Amino acid sequence: MIQLPEDFITKMKRLMGEEYEELEASYNEGKVQGLRINTLKIDKDDFLKISPFHLESVSWCIEGFYYQEGDRPGKHPFHEAGLYYIQEPSAMAAGALLDPQPGERVLDLCAAPGGKSTHIAAMLQGEGLLVSNEIHPARAKILSQNVERMGIRNCIVTNEEPPRLKQKFLSYFDKILVDAPCSGEGMFRKDPEACQEWSLENVALCAVRQLEILNCAAAMLKPQGKLVYSTCTFSPEENERVLEQFLCEHKEFSLIEASIFEGFKPGRVEWTTHRTRTLQKALRLWPHRLRGEGHFLAILKKEDGDLPKKVKTKLKPLDKNSMKDYFDFGKNYLKEVPQGDFIQFGENLYCLPEIEVSLEQLRVLRPGWHLGTLKKSRFEPSHALALSLKSFEAQNVISFSAVSEEILSYLKGETIETSGIDGWNLICVEGYSIGWGKLVQSVLKNHYPKGLRW
Repeated sequence: MIQLPEDFITKMKRLMGEEYEELEASYNEGKVQGLRINTLKIDKDDFLKISPFHLESVSWCIEGFYYQEGDRPGKHPFHEAGLYYIQEPSAMAAGALLDPQPGERVLDLCAAPGGKSTHIAAMLQGEGLLVSNEIHPARAKILSQNVERMGIRNCIVTNEEPPRLKQKFLSYFDKILVDAPCSGEGMFRKDPEACQEWSLENVALCAVRQLEILNCAAAMLKPQGKLVYSTCTFSPEENERVLEQFLCEHKEFSLIEASIFEGFKPGRVEWTTHRTRTLQKALRLWPHRLRGEGHFLAILKKEDGDLPKKVKTKLKPLDKNSMKDYFDFGKNYLKEVPQGDFIQFGENLYCLPEIEVSLEQLRVLRPGWHLGTLKKSRFEPSHALALSLKSFEAQNVISFSAVSEEILSYLKGETIETSGIDGWNLICVEGYSIGWGKLVQSVLKNHYPKGLRW
């Protein structure tokens, strides 16, 4: 059994009374594991036909499934092809409650490692804009890698503090997710390190930081916009009490009802400072009440406020010769050449999503869809481009079976002898893109990124 901190035990016994014994007993149970199908790349029913795993539906997420302990979805070619994201089942509730619609502008303010951002992107279905932000540089890089693996085209990844984003995006987003950094009490069973790092002092520090983040998010949300506040902690200081103070300071916001699934419990009004009854509309996900870890969720609506100002992003003109190489590549190897607002970072060429805000003076890791690199007198397609393509969008395609020696060789970065058309080929597993290869006289030169090889 996990060794829980004494202060945590004392506090939770006081708050929960007799129910605490049920919570404590849940720590003796095995953690549940889940994956979420990436509907940007594959339809749910199509994935279930080819899935080698033992899956059981997660009731609050249409694309979510539990998998069994013996399954190893993290070491399967389908994972590298971005057909699913391994995500804790309770964490899937945040994206489901936010319910982004194609064409909307959405901000994931505390986005790493990317589970909730990639869920949002799948629901946007390539239409609209997703800004995924992470304040910690190393975690922001992991976020960017996951955005790439899931084949997302309309996402900008930033590495900024919320106040700096607020300066750029006042009243800009239709929907915002604040999955706030917290004391992690709900993850003790899954992550023993969270248990070791826990303290009452950290709970208090997290609550202050969460309110600051929420205040910034409030300024970036459009009138009539929706904000989902989420944590993975049980602490009332970080949950109901943060919301209570936020609602007191922001009269333009109100809590709205959320969908209730079996095992979801209401917010605990008796744990708030002023017994604010509307906080019953918040949701608590307890590990002893459902198959998942501990989470807290609430949906906030902004009733009024200022409308956003439109500022067209200023793009630097690109070198015509370099762009010719790009368009030549597209003509030769793609059924349709991606068009849009192009932006160049060093040698890297991106297609910028439609955004009416200047990105100047922001730390941007990924300014949209990474198309490739503009080398001297040639264009080299990116891994991100490959992963975002359907097989029918490429001129030349080589597809291997998920259990073949060839796909294992490809993931190891090895050269493969195979038939096909010389030149760039989109490499697929069971018809789903996984990377690039360049075929020369039946020899496939491997372009799977070195940092990802098995």
